[in-house]
Amino acid sequence: MSTTANPTTRTKVLLVDDHDLIRRGLRHAFERDRQFEVVGEAATAAEAIRQAGALQPDVVIMDLRLPDGSGLEATRALRKTSNSMGIVVLTMYAGDDQLFGALEAGASAFVPKTAPADEVVAAARHAASAPSAFTAADLAEAMKRRLAPSGPQLSPREGQVLRLLADGMSVAGIAKQLFVSESTAKTHISKLYEKLGAANRAQALMTALRLGLLEAPDAPSF
Repeated sequence: MSTTANPTTRTKVLLVDDHDLIRRGLRHAFERDRQFEVVGEAATAAEAIRQAGALQPDVVIMDLRLPDGSGLEATRALRKTSNSMGIVVLTMYAGDDQLFGALEAGASAFVPKTAPADEVVAAARHAASAPSAFTAADLAEAMKRRLAPSGPQLSPREGQVLRLLADGMSVAGIAKQLFVSESTAKTHISKLYEKLGAANRAQALMTALRLGLLEAPDAPSF
């Protein structure tokens, strides 16, 4: 008895973008790949959520900015209803805040609209196979930027100089305390001012307090 093989199941895609031209371009890119089938389009967040519920797509391509709300909020709403749906956030504003916003909202991938259409298709392929594994082209560099210490980084010696300045010591006093010449003490102070963007002791101390490099003096008790 002969049997007929079942056709390969195609990945269903829902396109969400308020620009018809962009949706048309995305549809064309996905229709060129036999793995995918575009099953619906939406121009608003509300319509995206409604169609996702009705069509049960495998992957949603979600614009970040929509006329009736944020694509991130729509992503959160969709992720609450399904852990298996792939969600690719597509945006014109591809900064670190948007990237980490997509990650925190539960997206599967983050792609700037300036990327070639093939990258969107590749992100959709990833999202379909690993919806909970976030990917973005700039993710590693964005993580480095987020984890990098903010503000000026003082050397141990510059930290000492800063504390002595806060104690009201003169250049001569600082030199004596650090067992260096007054010329060397002036050099340390000059480098410290440069890092803090300060022109004098008062500005340096105010900036250091604001950046948390110095603790504010205790308020007097009565």
